[in-house]
Amino acid sequence: MAQYKYGQYLHQLDHEAYDIRHSPGDTAPNAGIYRCVACGDEIGIAKGHTLPPQNHHQHAPGVGKIEWQLLVYAQQKK
Repeated sequence: MAQYKYGQYLHQLDHEAYDIRHSPGDTAPNAGIYRCVACGDEIGIAKGHTLPPQNHHQHAPGVGKIEWQLLVYAQQKK
């Protein structure tokens, strides 16, 4: 589970980007922290980089398929 100390630097937002599930090897559409829906593993990734492929992130039998979901969006100032 993602953790933080300074809540004043986080903003809750109800945006559809947080609902999309991405397959292994997809390009990350946003920079931030992504969480595997099935096992809870989390990764930090830059926008445009490739989410871990199937052969990099493995599950034990019965855990479920690998799907990455945006958990925390890292907003960059323009």
